[in-house]
Amino acid sequence: MAKLVLGCIADDFTGATDLANNLVRAGMRVVQTIGVPAGPLDADVDAVVVALKSRTIAPAEAIAQSLDALRWLQAQGAQQIYFKYCSTFDSTFTGEVRGNIGPVTEALMDALQCDFTIATPAFPDNKRTVFKGYLFAGDVLLNESGMQNHPLTPMTDPNLVRVLQAQCTRKVGLIDHAVVARGAAAIEERIAQLKAEGVSIAIVDAVSNDDLLRMGPALAKLPLLTAGSGVAIGLPANFGLAPSSQASALPKAGGKTAVVSGSCSLATNRQVLDFIQRGGAAMAIDPLRIAAGVDVAAEVLAWAAPLIDKGSVLVYSTAEAGAVKSVQGRLGVEEAGAMVERTIAAIARGLVERGVHQLVVAGGETSGACVQALGIAQMQIGPQIDPGVPWCHARSDAAPEAGLHITLKSGNFGSDDFFTKAFTVLA
Repeated sequence: MAKLVLGCIADDFTGATDLANNLVRAGMRVVQTIGVPAGPLDADVDAVVVALKSRTIAPAEAIAQSLDALRWLQAQGAQQIYFKYCSTFDSTFTGEVRGNIGPVTEALMDALQCDFTIATPAFPDNKRTVFKGYLFAGDVLLNESGMQNHPLTPMTDPNLVRVLQAQCTRKVGLIDHAVVARGAAAIEERIAQLKAEGVSIAIVDAVSNDDLLRMGPALAKLPLLTAGSGVAIGLPANFGLAPSSQASALPKAGGKTAVVSGSCSLATNRQVLDFIQRGGAAMAIDPLRIAAGVDVAAEVLAWAAPLIDKGSVLVYSTAEAGAVKSVQGRLGVEEAGAMVERTIAAIARGLVERGVHQLVVAGGETSGACVQALGIAQMQIGPQIDPGVPWCHARSDAAPEAGLHITLKSGNFGSDDFFTKAFTVLA
């Protein structure tokens, strides 16, 4: 077995595949596990991404799960640890709870006896950039991008130093773009300066992939990195690895095709609309009917059964922000989300049992529910569909012979035609 050089902990399932995708593109052979494995690693890979469902749970539980993942990765010999969060820097935010990113980062730092680390969700390929410590989504600040209306983790402040400091006991600082532009030596010099000033965590600016690549060698000696998936493109070279097509090779695809979506992001709304406008067969889920006790999953599977022989079908709960808030007002935020996730997960399993072996899942929380319902323990990471979204191959007890090809798409990622393009890329 190859020596494991990078051990990664991701706070949701789509974010895990996003990170794994960038590592594969840069030349690493990667396996993603669903949760912390019970036994030792049994794969010839350079990196492992442990996918947790910890973004929207209580911080104490997120810390416990992350430390469990850390201990397993250390037992596998991982040389460097990478804590991955979303490119929109969001996590639990309810009442006095300020989020999970800071508490998990500090718990990992304590466990690793690490006196300094960086934090940056920058991913320019997906239009997430950080400048002067402010996070932009496309051409607008994060709090103007639609994330201010996120049903679970609304983001109303784009200043990452301020956001992270509210979650941390350690002092948070900034490595700004003027430093990053001068390269690795300047970044290392700035790190030394910040440490002398008592700063333990630094937000790092990045507005292009060149910035991420300049960052890579400067981070080689840090035991812990925290970031979105963008930083990953500059890391494999630190371990002597270069891009290779073999890193993304998957078994040949076959079987029927389907899409299930639980995301309410603006990007996914557009993708649903594009699929329908192209004449695709689509069925919407009504949370109020689920709450009334209707077996919506059985209805959807009966509807889909004759259609999946003819082409792709789409099952979605996607809705505009106003409609989502209306349902949450009647059912409660957590219950509304959990009900839909359980229903879509049951539908996903039913589709796979009926011969769907190419499955697109949209939405982070939805993806977590679906892979668990499908009995998936780990996934081999394959070729990219769009930035941050690869196809994967997994064994599932719902498809015990051939397994299935599955992609877990973050709600905010992908082009408008993603639901159509995905199957073309795999073919």
